[in-house]
Amino acid sequence: MKIDPPCANKKPPNKRWRGKVISMEDWVTIRNLKKRNPNLGTRKIAEVLNISRNTVKRALRSENYPGYKRKKKVNEELLKFSEFIKESYLLKKQKVSVIISNLRSKGFQGSDTSVYRYVNENLKESRKDQSKQSYEPYSTGPGEQFQYDWSEYKVRIGEEVRKIYVHCLICGFSRYRVYDMSLDKKQSTILSVLEEGFEGIGGLCKRIQVDNAPQFVSDARVRSLKWNKSFLDFCGYYGIEPSRSLPYHPWSKGKVENPFKYLEDHFITNNKFESIEDFILKLKEFEKRVNTKMHLTTRKSPFELFSKEKEYLMKLPEKKYVGIYDEYRKVTTDCLISYMGNKYSVPHYFVGKEVWIKSKKGLELEIYSQSRRLIAKHKLSLKRGEIIIDKSHYKSKSYNESSNYEKLSLLFMERFSGYERNKDFLINLKNQKRIEPRYHLSKILDVLSYYDDAQCISVLNECLRYNNYSYRFIMSLLSLSEFKRDNIDHIRDNGVIMIDKSKNIKRNLEEYKICQN
Repeated sequence: MKIDPPCANKKPPNKRWRGKVISMEDWVTIRNLKKRNPNLGTRKIAEVLNISRNTVKRALRSENYPGYKRKKKVNEELLKFSEFIKESYLLKKQKVSVIISNLRSKGFQGSDTSVYRYVNENLKESRKDQSKQSYEPYSTGPGEQFQYDWSEYKVRIGEEVRKIYVHCLICGFSRYRVYDMSLDKKQSTILSVLEEGFEGIGGLCKRIQVDNAPQFVSDARVRSLKWNKSFLDFCGYYGIEPSRSLPYHPWSKGKVENPFKYLEDHFITNNKFESIEDFILKLKEFEKRVNTKMHLTTRKSPFELFSKEKEYLMKLPEKKYVGIYDEYRKVTTDCLISYMGNKYSVPHYFVGKEVWIKSKKGLELEIYSQSRRLIAKHKLSLKRGEIIIDKSHYKSKSYNESSNYEKLSLLFMERFSGYERNKDFLINLKNQKRIEPRYHLSKILDVLSYYDDAQCISVLNECLRYNNYSYRFIMSLLSLSEFKRDNIDHIRDNGVIMIDKSKNIKRNLEEYKICQN
């Protein structure tokens, strides 16, 4: 390569390059000149490009472009909050803008840019590496631990795409799992799913591992952990110890989280279901296939190991957990209550009264009396503005099914076979209601079907005590929230309760309204 000699009138080397960063174009040109002309000296290259010789030397020494590097400055004010920033960014995974806002409330006076720079230089790579952490497998003995979790999916049901929640309860030792689904994730729904999961497994492990969802934990902080009271009461009823997974501890609940990926790939994706019932049926079929397939860790099928684990499970209690009744409605005069944009019928005996409602997995609506007895059940409608009616709620079932007094008497004797004075009640009722005794007995049987035996027997004793066998009288007694015999001095046939004024008694006015129905 021929290089022209410098002109006589050419300006001296540009001193602005001395000690400065060279541009990338000049850096590339210098290295190309030297590569093509190995014998070309630094002085000659400097003269050709009109730059300093030292700049040429630095360019030839550096294998990579020596770009500008900002000198790190220690922000003394920011260092005071370094631990707070680290915890917020790595542990709580908060956005930098949220961290800045929290720093301002703590008295931080620095700029927003300094916080962003600190996070990028010191914490950003650490957050990326958290997902690559290794850990040892977390193993448990037979009958030692349940693990539970749920995941949200969008599934095509018929012609619509609906959001559903798939729940999984798994035995830690055998990996035997039970799947279920719901249309919501309310706490009452989750407890119902757990109960059905316990029944599907046929026993109880000593403890259950959950995450930090508000349905389980009220305060998730490590030093001040507070369990949700309803969930703690649920665990206490079944005798299970609750435990939770701390953040960034994937090994503690991986047995129940990993199956959701397999569920999505082999069951949810590219699958279509005709109805909710079809989805539940196919989910149970998928459950059977998974439990009979060999597990890659244990090298045995969950069903095979579960046959051994069953011996270590605790027994289920005889009765289910009462559950949560966190919503109530008032029954209208047309025997209806409102829920989620629709109306559902209630037995006519509860007109004007308040009833508790409970959504069961978002699929069914259960309606309970104030004494927590199930009085109605409906399949929840997925649409809006509909009225769902059970015609039996508007008439007496016993009166229509049994046409004479003798058949009704047999039903009464069968229901209250443990009540010593059941025959006395029937005789007195027939003597007092001579015109139409079957009408009153049918009404009595119908209204007593919504209450437990203890409440019914208490009311029947009062009927014998005051020689009053009107079904309206019985309804008024059952409607009292706290029925106390020694507070009632005299009761007439019209259902009006007369209180002894000499006693210091205060009653809710609602009790008197009920008697007038």
